[in-house]
Amino acid sequence: MAKVIVFSSNSCPHCVTAKEYLKSKNVEFEEKNVSTDMDARKELIGMGYMGVPIILVDGQAIEGFNKEKIDELV
Repeated sequence: MAKVIVFSSNSCPHCVTAKEYLKSKNVEFEEKNVSTDMDARKELIGMGYMGVPIILVDGQAIEGFNKEKIDELV
């Protein structure tokens, strides 16, 4: 089982879609909300990203909601 982390924010509709898609595929994930978690925000910026969603699958980043890439990696 892949380790999946979803960086999201409260105002991001694509984040909601990505999380719903992962749930529909029965993929367990950890959510890091950059709206409420300053450490998560710093971690995301430290990786060079300014926007969400960023989905990490075993450390490999997917920018945005990319269904094909998610299917390929999980």
